[in-house]
Amino acid sequence: MKHIIFFICLAMVASFTANSQCSDAEKKKLEEFDRTWGEAAERGDRAYLENVLADDGVNMGAGGIRTKKEVLEGLMAQAERRRKNPAAAGKTVADHYFISCTENTATITHRNTSTAMVDGKEEMEYSRSVHFLERRGGQWKVVSNVSNALDDYQFLLYMEQDWNDADLRRDVKWFERNFASDYSSVSSRTGAISNKAEDIADVTTSKRQVEALDLSDMRVRVEGNAAIVTGINRVRGKDAAGKSFDMRIRFTDSYIKRDGRWMVWATQGTQIPDKQ
Repeated sequence: MKHIIFFICLAMVASFTANSQCSDAEKKKLEEFDRTWGEAAERGDRAYLENVLADDGVNMGAGGIRTKKEVLEGLMAQAERRRKNPAAAGKTVADHYFISCTENTATITHRNTSTAMVDGKEEMEYSRSVHFLERRGGQWKVVSNVSNALDDYQFLLYMEQDWNDADLRRDVKWFERNFASDYSSVSSRTGAISNKAEDIADVTTSKRQVEALDLSDMRVRVEGNAAIVTGINRVRGKDAAGKSFDMRIRFTDSYIKRDGRWMVWATQGTQIPDKQ
């Protein structure tokens, strides 16, 4: 149920985004505004934040509702800890943006990935933020912010999207980091079994051009340090001979949590016949 609610929320945001008055250029500016605001918070730029956060703004999270003053004090304390011990404080990266806006209002939703060193090991935390903005005096002001940690179900759904994005970019570093050392896969086209090194090599050498990947019918099961994600991936592109293809692959991906981080353990796919 959790993963269903998660995708309903994303669908609502995406629908609102599609029907809003935002142009792509406006969305890009709002994303840049959000990133600049986040960077100011990390370095403890109080003057910038005083100007960006609305005086009547509030922050809502697991700790309850906080006023602008309380938010600023918390951000300054975090920045001070970061200056004293950068590795322990870590760094936060925002991605997976959904943005909608009108002339005077905007909603920005994104994922946060926070990385820090704990007892000599890299630990990662994931959360999602929703920011509500109003244009006041010709300037965007943050009037409300809601954030919550991502549970394993939600994170694994995001990871599937990250996997698709890495495929499109041929991002070898993503696969090196997120495939377990004993990873294995079963090809949906040939049935062949391959290991981590073989699949990563295929990312760089394959003549097959993947142009679009779309996930649907996602289901997640978690038991302790193991998880299974099933779904359908629509794959479009051109084969090695330049011939276009458009196929749907029903997949089963297995994950293992090691050192506090989910990794891809195994994957298997089956092509769905066109008539189904």
